[in-house]
Amino acid sequence: MSEAGKETTIFQLADQFIALANELSATEQDVSKVGTALRFAASRFNAFEAALKSADLAAEKENALEWFVNEYKGMLSDNLDDHIKNPPVSDTEPAVEDEAVQVFKG
Repeated sequence: MSEAGKETTIFQLADQFIALANELSATEQDVSKVGTALRFAASRFNAFEAALKSADLAAEKENALEWFVNEYKGMLSDNLDDHIKNPPVSDTEPAVEDEAVQVFKG
């Protein structure tokens, strides 16, 4: 197998984060809390990534925000479409509402 064939894909890395999020959701019994923590962690790591890649982060902040928001929006849209087509099955009760998380209501 070539070196390129041995590289971990972004999907394999994402699956590792999702596995940890699933473990934490089972422990915490609160998928919303874990989702909020995951978004916060992603924002922190992405800010770190931007800082490493930028010569002048203060000057490039708005461009970085736009780029990351557009990337996330596209990924979220694709995954929402996937869950619309293939709804997840849950045997647990919804978590108690928490001021720290957004609850979507129809």
